[in-house]
Amino acid sequence: MNENERVAPVNVGEVFEVSIDAVGEKGDGIAKVKGFVLFVPRVKKGEYVKIKITKVLKNVGFAEVVEKLEHPPRPSSRFITVTPKELEKEMPKSEYSYEDTNDFGEDAEEE
Repeated sequence: MNENERVAPVNVGEVFEVSIDAVGEKGDGIAKVKGFVLFVPRVKKGEYVKIKITKVLKNVGFAEVVEKLEHPPRPSSRFITVTPKELEKEMPKSEYSYEDTNDFGEDAEEE
């Protein structure tokens, strides 16, 4: 395969949760999955929807809405950004305490 040929990162029948980033000239919503542009009819910019891929071309794809979502799509990355406040909720304060010192193990060298 030469560098001009690209394989779409989606396949017909796959389902994704996406946000509609824009609306195209013909009124279809535009979403992206793994950088691949998908056209989705009957949606508005800013909506969150679950879509099913219906057609895949070389540079773009088409999808239909399976379900309207109330929340933003879950990140597809296994690495999720967590705010400090969320982190505090998830990690209870340890029962153990420690003393913060600046000796950096100097007493261990004295042995």
